[in-house]
Amino acid sequence: MKTYLAPGIYVNEAKSAYAPIAGVGTSTAGFIGVVKNTIDGGERYRIKIEQEKVGTGYGVKGKSRLAELQLANYPVLEEGQFEVTVAGKPLTEKKSNLKNKDDQEQSVLILESDELIGDVLIDYQLNSVEQNEVKLCTKFSEFANDFGGFSTTSTGQNILAHAVYGFFYNGGSRCYVVWIDDVNKIDSALTKFEEIDEIAIVAAPGITDGRVLDQIEMHCRKMGDRFAIFDGPKCVDPYSVKCWPNNDGPKDSDYAALYYPWIKVVNPPNKAKPKRKDWVYAPPSGHIAGIYARVDAQRGVHKAPANEIVFGAIDLQYKITTEEQEKLNPKGINCIRYINGKIRVWGARTLGGDANQEFKYINVRRLFLFLCESIEEGTQWIVFEPNSPDLWAAIRRNVNVFLNTIWQNGALVGDAPEQAFFVKCDEETNPPEVRDLGQVITQIGVAIVRPAEFLIFEIGHWQSLSGS
Repeated sequence: MKTYLAPGIYVNEAKSAYAPIAGVGTSTAGFIGVVKNTIDGGERYRIKIEQEKVGTGYGVKGKSRLAELQLANYPVLEEGQFEVTVAGKPLTEKKSNLKNKDDQEQSVLILESDELIGDVLIDYQLNSVEQNEVKLCTKFSEFANDFGGFSTTSTGQNILAHAVYGFFYNGGSRCYVVWIDDVNKIDSALTKFEEIDEIAIVAAPGITDGRVLDQIEMHCRKMGDRFAIFDGPKCVDPYSVKCWPNNDGPKDSDYAALYYPWIKVVNPPNKAKPKRKDWVYAPPSGHIAGIYARVDAQRGVHKAPANEIVFGAIDLQYKITTEEQEKLNPKGINCIRYINGKIRVWGARTLGGDANQEFKYINVRRLFLFLCESIEEGTQWIVFEPNSPDLWAAIRRNVNVFLNTIWQNGALVGDAPEQAFFVKCDEETNPPEVRDLGQVITQIGVAIVRPAEFLIFEIGHWQSLSGS
């Protein structure tokens, strides 16, 4: 204790026993794209084209400038000559020297064409992000700058671009993106995601192979702080097992949700007056991840991400009827349907549905993950503190305050806090033999709100009791 020598009043700062627990984020997504990035000898390349229309007439008259393309991407014919094929007049070549991101000079090829009569067969897009390199994107333009935008020739690139665009368009604000050139390399991408604690949602847009989806599910279960969104098979028969590659869909899991069918989107989305050729069917996982983020921000993670409009979807690949959904919903296949003229998410179950018992609803599992992660991160200060009744009281106090806030937000069921949750950390949960092991055990119980999935109104004829 400090010694005071002069008479007077002394005010000292006391260490508070209350360390507030803050809720962790739940809406940051991690996207894994499978994009073929190899060039096969002399057939069809992908080239980034910036085209400015300068006239009208048959075909497309304009000047295309294809710059900053690494020479290594082209088959060498002779020194300084590279084979490039387009529909229309040949391209003329110019050489230049630019500096790359490491401030080292690199040879590049600038291609120019005065007139293009048809579609360009080559569409190479210089990707500044290496395979398995994870990038944080806070808006779509950042994704396009690093990974490239929409593509008419690379299906994998286009699927990934539509997923990220749909994420931001539906309410997402932060996502990490990584690409691989082979779906069998999914483990390497997931390993990168293990290093990022912020990720709470994981999706591999367009991937429907059950074996690969099971790897993503195992990643989420292992991490214990994230949830997977799966795309259903791209087919028009919701019952056919042939829709799944190798006839093997993903296993049931309360750490994942699956959505069906694929959605029709404008390609690219900024088309003012899209024609039939200007749309494609895209997997819904990116848009759904954005809906998760939107609902989390507007209502909270305890609200089921369902009965929500899918922004950007103009149609569905398959229009599911109520009778068909009656067979799909118990299995945990969440349907996207036309409801009152709008395309909406019309399911809120984890994959497996009824088989997942207390975690058959997405919001229940995600809220549970949120609670566990928040309490874990908010109680780090406890480690190496004296294991005594004072510590137990501090734990009870801090967790109670946190859960009381969650209850007030409507996430827990009960007319009073004691009906909604309990926190027990005392001599009974921490007897001498537990303390000898250096452990502190706290028992927590929560009554999580379930969604109103089935609304039943019983309406009958009523005879008025008035004298008239």
